[in-house]
Amino acid sequence: MRRLLRSVIGVLLLLMVTGCLEKEKPDEVFQAYLSQWQSMNYKEMYNHLSKDSKKKISQEDFIERYKNIYTGAEVQDLKINRVQDDEEEAKEDSATYEYRLKMDTIAGPIEYKHQVTLLKEEHDEEEGWFVQWNPSLIFPSLEEGDVVAVQTLKATRGEIRDTGGRGLAINDNASVVGIVPELLKEEPEQSMKTLSEQIGMPVEQIKVKLDASWVKPHLFVPITTLPFGQHDLIPFQKIPGVVIQEKKIRTYPYAAATAHLTGYVREVTAEQLEELKDKGYKSGDVVGKTGLEKLFEERLRGRNGAHIFIRHKDGSFKETLVKTDPIDGEDIQLTIDALLQVEMYEQLKGDAGTGVAIDPKSGTVLSLVSSPSYDPNAFVRGLSEDLWKEWNSNPKNPFLARYTNRYAPGSVFKTITAAVGLETGVTNPNEVKHIRGLRWTKDASWGDYYVTRVHDKLSVNLRDAFVHSDNIYFAQEALEIGTDTFLKKAKVFGFGEQIPFTIPVEPSTLSNNGITSEIQLVDTSYGQGEVMMSPLHLAILYTPFLNEGDLLAPYLLKDEESPSIWKKSIVKPEVVEIIKQSLMDVVQDPNGTAHGAFLRDKEIGGKSGTAELKVSKDDDRGTENGWFVGFNTRDPQLLLAMMVEDVKKRGGSGYVVNKAKHIFQSLP
Repeated sequence: MRRLLRSVIGVLLLLMVTGCLEKEKPDEVFQAYLSQWQSMNYKEMYNHLSKDSKKKISQEDFIERYKNIYTGAEVQDLKINRVQDDEEEAKEDSATYEYRLKMDTIAGPIEYKHQVTLLKEEHDEEEGWFVQWNPSLIFPSLEEGDVVAVQTLKATRGEIRDTGGRGLAINDNASVVGIVPELLKEEPEQSMKTLSEQIGMPVEQIKVKLDASWVKPHLFVPITTLPFGQHDLIPFQKIPGVVIQEKKIRTYPYAAATAHLTGYVREVTAEQLEELKDKGYKSGDVVGKTGLEKLFEERLRGRNGAHIFIRHKDGSFKETLVKTDPIDGEDIQLTIDALLQVEMYEQLKGDAGTGVAIDPKSGTVLSLVSSPSYDPNAFVRGLSEDLWKEWNSNPKNPFLARYTNRYAPGSVFKTITAAVGLETGVTNPNEVKHIRGLRWTKDASWGDYYVTRVHDKLSVNLRDAFVHSDNIYFAQEALEIGTDTFLKKAKVFGFGEQIPFTIPVEPSTLSNNGITSEIQLVDTSYGQGEVMMSPLHLAILYTPFLNEGDLLAPYLLKDEESPSIWKKSIVKPEVVEIIKQSLMDVVQDPNGTAHGAFLRDKEIGGKSGTAELKVSKDDDRGTENGWFVGFNTRDPQLLLAMMVEDVKKRGGSGYVVNKAKHIFQSLP
């Protein structure tokens, strides 16, 4: 029994000794160290260090150094493998092994080969193999005192320019007002008070910025960026401790006139970073929030580069580990004419309205305006709470891009009704209708419903109906055409279809669920009922009458510049001529509803219209939107479609016609 017990004990001791010996093999310790390194288990890595190594660096500093370097470099896919060497042989008290490290970083891949030496030492009364660590194990050329630095190389955001190269969204210098704490004299409170008065920022808010954890006495602390257009720096230069620095920021030179078109950028939020981090966005980056800045974000933003390098202890450059140059964003040139854009905005300024200008021979979009507007520079340079509240509470909604919205077109739609009647042969331009009075109803089946007109003219042909915008004439023509034929022919003009355009625009509609009654049909014939159209669609609807019957597709990008036909030959040549002449008569005839746009040196043609927004015929509290679509038939390079909301008791559509006239006058 005793012999058996001694044998068992002997075997156990042998196994323990064998286990210890196996555990202490240097190549296995080395392999375990590499495995923990690859897993970024820095604490276990540190446990493998030799006594001398631990004297040189504490566990806390060791872990922090690896974390800082690998986090800053955004290390991913770290792979570390032993390089086998046939001549490799461990000595009695040391062993050297070679390894290969590969990693992906923010600046690109890094790969190198290096060596690790293990020493045989006694730790806690047990003998084992331990890593002789030094900074070169992180990067071979890294020495004591050296620092690994990571620098983001910012890409320049692409700029948005108009057809002539004028900047609509550019990167321009801005004046940043700040404080260098150590330059504040004996009266820092007075300096902050004076600065507060100059920039409209409470002193408490300035102090919060100065109390930030990173602030040092000699560092420049940015307080605010001066508003766009403010160039007088003298008042700030007189304040002790206040310093002005220049930096490049996103700038919108035409401000409110192009705000809805360009949109604006803002610094990416923490919530957005969660969504965008896979696309390379970092804290401090800007991202397009609205307009073309948002629509073309991928083309405009570019790609940041990065530089991972080693600095000497004194801060001087030592060596580049890896570097990726930034790729600047793409510049985008539009077909927009900034000068025309400003002119149209100035005409609409103060009203709730919109304007679209196109070249009817090519489909080139020359202007897209919405009013009221806002200054997009404020979102970049600093938006006060008061200004935000003012914009946000404005009932006219300055953030709405009205040129993408849909409205009842009113009488400007009659051009389509006329085209449908002429195309189907129902309308004879020379046929005279005899209409009595200002009201008309088909028969008793309509109940108390009736159609009204403004001019009491007994004999009316198509030309007269255009000149006087006769609702009764177009209502009777629509009834003759019939609902099915009317809908079928009108839809050819693109109703219910997405306009092929850079900026998404809701399709225009003739009805919600079909035309279900004669009353709805006649309302539709003069642009009321359930007809809803975008200003852009209204503008291009007139291109067939200036372009041999082809409905052109609008385009906004300069590199797409060429006539693009959306729907070919939708109007016969003879119909084109009849309608074009009728539209000219609307302006040229002294009795025409749009005669207010008459210019002696230009043959302006077009159609005005008033869309009534009311619950019933007897609703006196309803409002009216005024429309005008006009063009120069002598030199057809510009077609305007303009709309102003709430023109009731302000001249109706004549209020808009007058604004369009000023725009035509401003052109050569």
